[in-house]
Amino acid sequence: MTPTPQDAPRDVTPYQTSSFWISLALFITTALLSFGKAYRWFDIRFRIGNYFVTHWLAWIGTVFIAVYTPLYYVVKRRRPRWMKTLIPTHMFGNIISFAFISMHLAQQLTRPAQFPPDLGTGVALFIVMLTLVITGFLHRFRIIASLVPHQNRFLHISVTSAFYIVIIIHILQGIGTL
Repeated sequence: MTPTPQDAPRDVTPYQTSSFWISLALFITTALLSFGKAYRWFDIRFRIGNYFVTHWLAWIGTVFIAVYTPLYYVVKRRRPRWMKTLIPTHMFGNIISFAFISMHLAQQLTRPAQFPPDLGTGVALFIVMLTLVITGFLHRFRIIASLVPHQNRFLHISVTSAFYIVIIIHILQGIGTL
């Protein structure tokens, strides 16, 4: 198995790890799927029950992030030997969740003019998610040498707090409470 940046020898760069390339491939796939949905290269506008599939994808992604993030925080401190499992699950799970949420946003942005979406908290949530993914990627692979890991980690954790605030507001708006 290829070493990860955390346990790799100093002469191994992030670009020499398989997790870097898999993460990058997931980012590119997310972008292609989102643009493909936005430009109607394919259509996934169908319902499962009362909701469109993109709503289900967004809920699955959001629940994973909302549940796994605090679980990751607690378990990594109580069971440090599980880090080799926790880190990839955290990293890849959140990237895939981001892909699901991106598909939802792309679906919302391409709604017909007679049914315009309320994009306020949705766009804010997407920006928060994008910031989380970018700061997590930069922190994990230490791509920018001048980036101080503790400052980036502080930003990543702070934006995670913003995620919880914005998702609660977004859900309350979605169910008509706000």
